[in-house]
Amino acid sequence: MAPQHGPRRARIVFSDSAAKQLENISSESEIHALDRALVVVSVDPDVGEPIPGDAAGPQLRQYADEVERVRLLYWVSALRTVVVVAYIEV
Repeated sequence: MAPQHGPRRARIVFSDSAAKQLENISSESEIHALDRALVVVSVDPDVGEPIPGDAAGPQLRQYADEVERVRLLYWVSALRTVVVVAYIEV
């Protein structure tokens, strides 16, 4: 019998501005906190709250982890396989 795998995770991609924000994170605890938040969003892209906005563009979502004090702004691709992180706050 073949092993059963859990649900497939979405791939995380960073916008240019989010990638620049990553470069400024130097604390190991901040990196750990961000990693945890990214795993949550990759497992369940719908976990964040929708941010009201224009229907013409992608639907922005916000995920905030109050314990780790991390906030991500992101959108999910049409096929729900890629999460694009646009903003990081640790």
